[in-house]
Amino acid sequence: MQFTSEQRLDDGILEREFTLGEIPGILWTPGSASAPVPLILVSPPPLGLRKAYPRLLARARQAVAEGYAVATIELPWSGDRPRSAAADQAVTDLHRALAAGGPVDNEIVDRLILPLVDKAVPEWQATLDAVLSLPEIGGPVGYSGGVIAIGLRLAVVEPRIAAALLFAGSFVPRSMLEEARQVTIPLQVLLQWDDEGNDRQLALDLFDAFGSKEKTLHANMGGHTGVPQFEGDAGNRFFARHLK
Repeated sequence: MQFTSEQRLDDGILEREFTLGEIPGILWTPGSASAPVPLILVSPPPLGLRKAYPRLLARARQAVAEGYAVATIELPWSGDRPRSAAADQAVTDLHRALAAGGPVDNEIVDRLILPLVDKAVPEWQATLDAVLSLPEIGGPVGYSGGVIAIGLRLAVVEPRIAAALLFAGSFVPRSMLEEARQVTIPLQVLLQWDDEGNDRQLALDLFDAFGSKEKTLHANMGGHTGVPQFEGDAGNRFFARHLK
């Protein structure tokens, strides 16, 4: 893990950009802390860190104000990372299916999501190794964001993650519903009821499949980017119950 830039934001938050091999990322930490702080991994949308930065920074400010460190990394094939011809074709096919107004074929979802999950999850685990090696950051660890299939897999394979706030705003391969039954950590799932690019019934089926004894669904009216601001406070309360 190599830090490539550092700046102190106006509210005292330390923002450091880093690379982990070929993977760019950003780490936000409180200006001062008397002991190692808990960590929240914030997964970005697949737009690239630069495009998503304002949203990521807003989420990081809110979490750091509550006493957490926040880390994010660039997803595979996003931003300045090398592209995947297969992933680009799957995205094209997905958009074509959505524009036609019909159901999205499971084969398209599998081609788009399964390789992404297989590549992204080990990268998140390597990031977790590196960030937890820093003296100012301890545990426990939370996960927040989408792509929801990435969070699902991490919740199954990564025992250091104690709780997850998942955004049901992306497609999930049907084959992963059985995998969801292995998830046992506390979950809070956000669902935009009118999300134009999401399969609402599949999101509900996924929530039903999660094996966690504590799982809460927050469903709000509105499209993909219309998550109410008060959900940020609800997320803070969720993590406070499980990370502090």
